[in-house]
Amino acid sequence: MMDQTEPRAIFERHAKAAVARRTGFGLRERRAALTALLAALDRHRAKLLAAMKADYAKNETEATLWEILPVQTEIAHARRHLRAWMRPRLKLPSLTMLGTSARLRPEPKGVALIIAPWNFPVLLALGPVVSALAAGNSVILKPSELTPATSAALKAMLADALPEDLVAVAEGGPEVAEALLDLPFDHIFFTGSTAVGRIVMERAARHLTPVTLELGGKSPVIIGPGADLARAARWIAWGRFANTGQTCVAPDHVIVPRGQEAALLAALKAELGRLYGPDPALSPDYGRIVNARHFGRLAGLIDDAVAQGATIAHGGAREGDRNYIAPTIVTGTTPAMRISDEEIFGPILPVIAYDDPAEAISQINARPKPLALYVFARARAFIRRVRAETTSGSLGVNLTIVQFIHPNLPFGGIGASGLGAGHGRAGFETFSHMKPVLTNRLSTLPLVFPPYNGRVRALTRLLLRFLR
Repeated sequence: MMDQTEPRAIFERHAKAAVARRTGFGLRERRAALTALLAALDRHRAKLLAAMKADYAKNETEATLWEILPVQTEIAHARRHLRAWMRPRLKLPSLTMLGTSARLRPEPKGVALIIAPWNFPVLLALGPVVSALAAGNSVILKPSELTPATSAALKAMLADALPEDLVAVAEGGPEVAEALLDLPFDHIFFTGSTAVGRIVMERAARHLTPVTLELGGKSPVIIGPGADLARAARWIAWGRFANTGQTCVAPDHVIVPRGQEAALLAALKAELGRLYGPDPALSPDYGRIVNARHFGRLAGLIDDAVAQGATIAHGGAREGDRNYIAPTIVTGTTPAMRISDEEIFGPILPVIAYDDPAEAISQINARPKPLALYVFARARAFIRRVRAETTSGSLGVNLTIVQFIHPNLPFGGIGASGLGAGHGRAGFETFSHMKPVLTNRLSTLPLVFPPYNGRVRALTRLLLRFLR
């Protein structure tokens, strides 16, 4: 762990090195850095998987699929497309700009701070690192202190792969994050809760540092009349309870047409049995809550809902000494319950009935804009209506959560669920300054320089007529 003075020393080394890299960190050097990161990820994969298992019993296959492979995909995608991303982009002139040549040149912003969360401690740390390196920046990475084994494994891997003045890892608790946020970074990329995101944005404003915020919120699922409930249940059960429900884009609650609740519940229970067996506590594929504090918060959501009249339709078992909460489905929730107001971020799924699609859409629009929204329907008109009448960071149609890893789709929130976007080209542009460069070839603008005589006035009238 580092003391609060060390972040400034690391930052100053990075700031100095970033100036030198403005002319010495081109396509070849960036690809080499990404290649080195890819090779180190392969060498350290077993240690990373063991660390995630130690931190919160994360299944190794699930961690490989959702932590390691997406980062490898991001690196491969960046290497493949980097030449095109870095190429200056020609912009056509307007009438008044005839005789000039306009281009946008992507340039690295400089030194980036990446603050990563605990729920996907490898993916959500290294994904933004890939984008920052592709854009030519240096990075100081602050992993979560709630997954200490994974943080240590990340630090060892990155030290093995890249120079410390290109990528450095700052381990420690909130005091280290506080010290880092005091520094004038060129960009801050934060993934975490909306409450902490507000703090990050406020601190960044002191230095006018641009920020990307990947936050969260309540990502609803709306089931259309006549939807394939078995298909919907398969995607919802997997998307909600993978990573023990600790996923920012996981379905938070399901809104289903009244009269179809029983069929959906039966399908969900069948899927949970298929995924985790009759007792998920014995399943090697089902993890644990990250710590006792989060276990207590989730147990409190269930207890509060039940005390106010909700029913546990499935699951509900818990073991505090092991931070275990079984996959739990709750019915009969009301807006007054905490479970209806707070982001759940755990293995609990409320199922809520609606009478009319307008009512369901109104429920969604009454809340802050979600990071993700999912719709399951056969009718294209219903899908189009949901798409047109709601706003969300992303929309999944007849699937859940996988839009997050599509390399050609930007990922980000809107409103309280986030600001800016990452992944692929969007991530490259997030960490780049798109600098306009305008070159005078044979500009006609001197024809309208003062003195404003009759010729200039005539040309001005002519321009006004053409621009109507």
